[in-house]
Amino acid sequence: MIKKLGFFTLTAILCMSVLGGCGSTPAKDDKTAANNAAEQNQAAESTPKTDEPSHKIKFTMENGGEFIIQTEPQYAPETCKNFVKLVGEGFYNGLTFHRVLDGFVAQGGDPNGNGTGGSKDKIKGEFAQNGFEQNTLSHTRGVVSMARSQAPDSASSQFFICYDTLTNLDGSYAAFGEVIEGMEVVDGFLDVKRDKSGMPETPIVIKEATVIE
Repeated sequence: MIKKLGFFTLTAILCMSVLGGCGSTPAKDDKTAANNAAEQNQAAESTPKTDEPSHKIKFTMENGGEFIIQTEPQYAPETCKNFVKLVGEGFYNGLTFHRVLDGFVAQGGDPNGNGTGGSKDKIKGEFAQNGFEQNTLSHTRGVVSMARSQAPDSASSQFFICYDTLTNLDGSYAAFGEVIEGMEVVDGFLDVKRDKSGMPETPIVIKEATVIE
């Protein structure tokens, strides 16, 4: 388990060719098709269902860099809904990434700018240790997840982006999306001089976050 970061006590298409021409399809091919179909149905049934749509959110940084996060509500629907709502309200505009750690995460979304704040609403922690088993999204490079305090239902607005594969966070934090474009911009945060806690000496400012799809 990781220590608190500020307040943070811290993913087979059935490809069966229909054979035409002379003769009938061998019985073993029928059996293979049936087995493949059964496997496909089983995989489909195991995929979490949600009415919450996926969205693409563009973050434009003060220095002109841009990256896009795609939400994955099949894993964490309420987390995605809350994130999209905050973006729509302009909550993240002008906020910063206040903690950037090599090989770990870039964390932002705190109105206080130091890891102690959040939005007015807290959300349920959608991760396995909090009884939410459907969230199987692993914390790999580019995955976006919610920061929180030691209390499981304390997440609000702060989020982090993984720089590396961090499977030790799986089941303990609500992963809910992924950077699908512009990860090099997030990597660029590492070029900013920071103190020992990861606080940038020059603020890394989010100029605007907008839902684009």
